[in-house]
Amino acid sequence: MSNIEYKILGKNMEAISLYYGFFLIAWGVIVKIVSGSGSPTALIPSFIGVLISLFAILAIKVPNKKKLFMHIVVTFGLLTFLGGFRVLSNLQDVFGERFWADLSQIMMVVTGGLFTYHCVQSFLFVRRNK
Repeated sequence: MSNIEYKILGKNMEAISLYYGFFLIAWGVIVKIVSGSGSPTALIPSFIGVLISLFAILAIKVPNKKKLFMHIVVTFGLLTFLGGFRVLSNLQDVFGERFWADLSQIMMVVTGGLFTYHCVQSFLFVRRNK
């Protein structure tokens, strides 16, 4: 097995996934506190972040199942990306009454898209370098 890995800023995708999961957890908690929202939906990024972090940790701790766990991670990354598109349902009032929800959804589209892109690039990199 080769030690060549797809890296971003010197970090492999398992580490990036862990950082991204922690970012999503923090984002959801901070937005819930700052916005004063009583709705549990403010924590959706946190819930997804917990799952991404969990499977990233499993990919690190159980290397013989890394491929499976990283495919699960990218699935949650894709769900993050797609879930953010809800912001398009109310374009005439973006950043209006639902400022924090809109900001969270835009963050999910941007970061979920970038994360999913890099996961796919990582999978392609591994295939090309087998």
